[in-house]
This record gives sequence, structure tokens and C-alpha cells, in this order.
Amino acid sequence: MAPVTASTYDIDKAAGLLRAGRLVALPTETVYGLGANAEDAAAVTRVFQAKGRPPSHPLIVHIGGAELLGEWVEEVPATARLLAERFWPGPLTLVLRRAPRVPLEATGGLETVAVRVPGHPVALALLAAFGGGVVAPSANRFGSVSPTTAEHVRAELGDVVDFVLDGGPCDVGVESTIVDVTGDTPSVLRPGGVTREDLEAVLGRPVAVPSTSHVRVPGQHPSHYAPEARVVLVEPEKVVVEAELAQEQGHKVGVLLPPSSGDGPAAVHAVVPVPGSMADYARSLYGFLREFDQRGCDLVVASLPPEEGLGLAIANRLRRAAGPRDSG
Repeated sequence: MAPVTASTYDIDKAAGLLRAGRLVALPTETVYGLGANAEDAAAVTRVFQAKGRPPSHPLIVHIGGAELLGEWVEEVPATARLLAERFWPGPLTLVLRRAPRVPLEATGGLETVAVRVPGHPVALALLAAFGGGVVAPSANRFGSVSPTTAEHVRAELGDVVDFVLDGGPCDVGVESTIVDVTGDTPSVLRPGGVTREDLEAVLGRPVAVPSTSHVRVPGQHPSHYAPEARVVLVEPEKVVVEAELAQEQGHKVGVLLPPSSGDGPAAVHAVVPVPGSMADYARSLYGFLREFDQRGCDLVVASLPPEEGLGLAIANRLRRAAGPRDSG
């Protein structure tokens, strides 16, 4: 793991603010989170207010180590323990029955809680200095593009955040994988930085990725991870044609150009080539979407990558970005 890049002074300052019920943006390996003391119901409520997030949407509780899981959940089944030992610290969130110390404000009123150990040295140093759990949804307005740098947080939330703890750019770039382990059969509720293939290799059995779930978790809103520009998804071979047509119709078009599409459209507002590596694509996706907004695009044409490995998480985020804009 990379060395801690934030100063001890900044980490101690952030921990003190959390104890005082204030909001601190912190880096994780996935995205920057808007942090608050997980046991302070008033502070948790301020997170929802700052983001404009519906209070029924659960938050993830970040803890400092797998050995602490039993303090935050009712029980730790063998499957949860196995996944925690293998993937923590890292981009995996486990959904389990909540322990009494977790307020219902943090769970959206549910009797389950989402928990993870972040794989970022600054986040872990902050959790150690704070000595408790921290709820930390992405540090952006509800439904919009998640931040992967401290600058993204400052630009979007400004003075709503009491302190931004800068840990550099996020390494993974898409949110954690959320796995429901409350029953006998684990299932992926949100694809993310740990792939389905990784999970299956550890568990030795297939893992379901249902398209819908009765369990409420972060990132399930129909429109989520969305830039200001409208996102349109087409087949990879149609990206260039659709982009040029939209430009001719008067749109300022941005294009996420698949590797197989050659030089791309000749006359559109902005073209961003998609990396050939899914890890690089995941790391850069939210930055790409923000770039289109910064360059004044009102329409983004993109295609879905193959839905295997990290491609499944990228496809999930692009579908949410292209979702309906009538709410959220």
C-alpha cells in the first residue's frame, strides 16, 4: 500500500472535526467520501443534507480493520469473515445485520448495515486517529459524478465540507462492490472494484449479480453517477455515426471513443479515447465525465464495455449515468 501522503497535523485535525460532529471529505481507493461520525445521528443527518440525498438511502460505515467488524454487526457469518480476510482493506462492502451502535439514520431505517475497510493509507490513518466508524458516501451532490480528487470535492461541495483531507487521486476510481451476506447465498448488489470473478475464486462457487434487489444499497437510484450532459448509450460500432448525427442536430457532443473505433468522429465538440485497460478506464471514468461538462458538452455518446471483470462495474456506472433525469 502507498505511503500516507497527508500530514499528521491534517489527519489529527480531521479526526477532531469528526469527533465534534463536523463533515470531513476523505480519500479512499475508490472515490472521495463525505465523512461523519457513524454513531452521531445528527452528524449523519448533516451528510444527507449536504449531499441532497434522500434519507432512505443507506450509507456505508468505514472501519479501521476486519477485526472490528463484529463490533458493528449482529453476527459475522463464515462467508463474511472469509471475504473480509481476503479483500480488506479494499473496495468491497459487506451488508450484514446491524449492531445496536449503528444508528438507523446511517442505514436508511434498515436493520442491515453496509460496512467496509478502505484500502487507502490516509483513510486508514484517519480511522485510527478517530477511533471509530465513519459513514462516507461519495463527496458530491446526490446523483452526480463521484469525485476522484480533492479538487473535485472542493469544486462541487465548497464550504458545505468543513475540511478536505487530500490523499491524491483515487487508484480504483469506481465505488466498492457491495455484497449481501445476510443469507445463505451471497449476491452482488452493486458491481465495483472487486470483480465477480474475484469473489467466485475465493468462495469457490458462482455469485449472482441480480439486476434488481429488495435490499436498499448506495448507487441504486435510476439516475446516478451522472454528469450535467445527457449520456446516450449505443452499440460500439454506432458510436461515431450517432455522435456525428447529434452534432449535426445542434448538440455539443462528447464522445467516449471505444478502442476499436479508430480515429473517431471528425467534427464533434470533444473526444476522449477509452483506455484499453479496464483498470485504467475505471480509474478515469468519472474524470472523463467531468471533463465533458467542463468543455461545455450537452450530450455524451458512449458504449458499454464487455461486462466481465471491472467492465461490469463500468457498465453499471454508465447505465446509471444514462438513467432518467426526472428525479434525484
